[in-house]
Amino acid sequence: MSPPDRRRRSLTVKVVSQTRPPLRAPGLRAWVENMAPARALGEVTVAFVTDGWMRRLNRECRGVDRVTDVLSFQASEAPARHGEPLGDIVIASGVARRQARRAKHPLGVEVRVLALHGLLHLLGYDHETDDGAMARFEARLRRQGGLGTGLIERAVSPKAETVGERTRQNRPRGGSRRPRASDPGDRQTPRARP
Repeated sequence: MSPPDRRRRSLTVKVVSQTRPPLRAPGLRAWVENMAPARALGEVTVAFVTDGWMRRLNRECRGVDRVTDVLSFQASEAPARHGEPLGDIVIASGVARRQARRAKHPLGVEVRVLALHGLLHLLGYDHETDDGAMARFEARLRRQGGLGTGLIERAVSPKAETVGERTRQNRPRGGSRRPRASDPGDRQTPRARP
């Protein structure tokens, strides 16, 4: 299924790779621009980084000393306008490759799942606090874009093989399945969301 064709794009996406060799994601820019909700205005950079770099970002910005798959950094708390930066989506290339293998789909599908998840965080959605609003919206957009199961379903499904980098067997007991960001008053700028 192809994404909807928009006559006027309200979002501009730039894809960069900081890995060696560079991670290639043909069609990702156009797919994200076409799948973005109408209220997604401004400019977004999707950056592929090494797992080490992602672990450092996660530790410095969220206080969680482990690699994660995707982080989003809002440029501002205020909504972006056309031509203004909306924020950055950072994807760990090694984690994305491993998750694609586990999900038995191509890497290109996994980076689309991660980029869409990150984009919704840039738009203010938070699956940890919104009573399922992000999960429902993300599922609808994934269906429109021809994608299968997303990150939120993998995290909450009892049949999910993995949750990020943790298996069901070694998931910490009694806590949340995905780490939460620190208290909003303690967050450093830029604010990262998993």
